[in-house]
Amino acid sequence: MNKTVASKLFESLASGVRLDVWRLLVKAGLEGRVAGQLASELDIAPNALSFHLKAMLHAGLLSVEQEGRYLRYRANIALMQSLIGYLTEECCAGHPEACGIVPARSKC
Repeated sequence: MNKTVASKLFESLASGVRLDVWRLLVKAGLEGRVAGQLASELDIAPNALSFHLKAMLHAGLLSVEQEGRYLRYRANIALMQSLIGYLTEECCAGHPEACGIVPARSKC
C-alpha cells in the first residue's frame, strides 16, 4: 500500500451510496450480492448504482463475477485491511500499545 493507492481508495468511498454498498457487501461476506439485490436494498435506481459500482471496481474495492445474466459483487476485504494497516503502521512510533488503542471490533 502507498499514498497513491490509499488516496484512490478514499476517493472511491467518498459517497454515502458507496459507503452503503461497501457495508452491505461486507455484511454479505463471500456470498456477495447481485446488482439487483443491492439496488433493491439501497432503494436506488439500477443505473445510478451502476455508476457507483464502476467507480468502486476501478479502485479495486470490489470484485465482480458474471452469473448468467447477473453480476455478483463482493467486497475486497483484504484490500481494506491493507488500507487500515497502512493508516496505522506508524501508530505511536511503532508502539500502538502506548497509544491506548483498543483493537477494532472487526469480526473479519
